Amino acid sequence: MSQENQINNKNSENINDNNNNEPINIQNIKEGEDKEGNKKESNKNKYNAEILNVPNEFSEYEINFKIIIIGDSGVGKTCITNQAVKNIFWDKYQATIGMEIYSLFIKIDNKIIKFQIWDTCGQEMYKSLITNFYRSSSLAVLVYSIDQKDSFNDLDLWIKELKTNNSPDTKLILVGNKLDLENKRQVEYNEGKKFAEDFQFIDFFETSAKTGENIHNMFIRAANVLYEEHIKYKDYESDTSFTTFRPAYGQALKKGNPKKTKKNTNKCC
Repeated sequence: MSQENQINNKNSENINDNNNNEPINIQNIKEGEDKEGNKKESNKNKYNAEILNVPNEFSEYEINFKIIIIGDSGVGKTCITNQAVKNIFWDKYQATIGMEIYSLFIKIDNKIIKFQIWDTCGQEMYKSLITNFYRSSSLAVLVYSIDQKDSFNDLDLWIKELKTNNSPDTKLILVGNKLDLENKRQVEYNEGKKFAEDFQFIDFFETSAKTGENIHNMFIRAANVLYEEHIKYKDYESDTSFTTFRPAYGQALKKGNPKKTKKNTNKCC
């Protein structure tokens, strides 16, 4: 068995162990201000989406998107995922080995979509392995820590790596994590916002995996964007394992009847 398959098999057991079926309904996403008094832009929950806490075996969903979370080691990628999926936070740091897969279910526009979240490690020794997991991602969440300037400076390298190993059309969200460490801040809010604008990210959030601040808002925002793309281009969908929308790279969509894609019967990791 390959190293990649061993990792996938091991981590398939980690998906949603929360059996509480009460939804987390995020009706309004409020505006805020950074420490300099600059107003942060609000992100409207256009389709009145809600995150669902469902058991492991939950399988009722209509749309499936692959989300990949990348960034330097120690910025809190796994903590962000655990907070979103399980509403938990662990103070003790434990580096992710290779990659872990989680599932997050979101009800949007009276439909249930599934986010298959690929939480990658940030350690250099695993770089050649995790780049294989980038392919077919609908959206990438790039994470840095506001108290680690180096993790912000390394974002250029992560973007280059992502573009090399995945579609240039992949949507991007930038996250500055560890907002609870405001007193140790090394990266200002406006620096993150400008970076996101310069590289045409769909949005930028400062989050705290410890307190949960903006974690659900970030995934709700991702759901709104991906669902809107799905609606816009649903006649051009491809039957892949992880995504329901993938336009031809760098090509304009042609008018007329879309060509049907041959269903791929060979399931791939």
